[in-house]
Amino acid sequence: MPNTGAEGVSGDALQVAVGVVRDAADRVLIAQRAPARHQGGYWEFPGGKIEPNETAESALTRELAEELGITVQATRPLICVPHDYGDRRVYLNVLEVLDYTGVPAGLEEQPLRWLTTDALDPAAFPAANRAIISALQLPLHYVISPDCTDPSAWLAGLQAALQRGERLIQFRVRALAGSDRSALAAEALRRCHAHGARLLINGDAALARSIGAEGVHWTAAQLQQLSRQDVLAAGVSGGSCHSPAELALAESLGLDFAVLSPVAATRSHPEATPLGWGQFTQWVSETALPVYALGGMRPDDWDQARAAGAQGVAGISGF
Repeated sequence: MPNTGAEGVSGDALQVAVGVVRDAADRVLIAQRAPARHQGGYWEFPGGKIEPNETAESALTRELAEELGITVQATRPLICVPHDYGDRRVYLNVLEVLDYTGVPAGLEEQPLRWLTTDALDPAAFPAANRAIISALQLPLHYVISPDCTDPSAWLAGLQAALQRGERLIQFRVRALAGSDRSALAAEALRRCHAHGARLLINGDAALARSIGAEGVHWTAAQLQQLSRQDVLAAGVSGGSCHSPAELALAESLGLDFAVLSPVAATRSHPEATPLGWGQFTQWVSETALPVYALGGMRPDDWDQARAAGAQGVAGISGF
């Protein structure tokens, strides 16, 4: 996880440790803030302030023991969220609690609820929590399709990805045109839905609407021309980014997530200078968006990507 107190990453923002606690049914725990507190009345993920010389992990362990009466045994990073409320700046260091002992209870008389991730309503949470909801609703892998010259072979590749458990697919087919492309996209969507997966169409909101796809993945060039209304109308929105400015634009437009590349050298873009994990971590720590690492990634790189602040990994050939 990025350094929680690094100058230039979070500055003088209030450092907060936030925990995603699950039950045996894979529901997540939320608590209601007291009316007199900042952002009172909203629901939130439990946690609290990181004291000087504390890590996010140790602060979360302490806070969840005090608030819920549980003992945290293991965590992993989910996302870091910088947010400016106007009257207060916060930097949320969000950890998934992988193992704990005890039964969560509202020891501070705070109401508690267990909800599935799909039932989490961003409008019921403080604005800074809303990126956490997006991260919880996104998988570790984002599979980007290759182009297509043989629809049968292309569909066989998609089927293999779905059968191994991939649940977020980008339709990135440019070689086909007209009805052939539309028909392939429609069949891809049918297969995705049969496996509980979501399909985003690369750069083509009209095609996404016509077949009922979940959303659109916007190119970096398209981001420069979009409005928030365009993004809202598209459904789930992802965007390709290559710089801090593009990440900031994606966040301001209200995208659900971004893809940042290239992290490592790739055969498809040998001329591009790789960011490396250090630069990737720095840029991602400054945005309140889930961000996938792209460029030279393979499915089992997600653990390293998470440690660098990523949502997970994205790829074409490696996937």
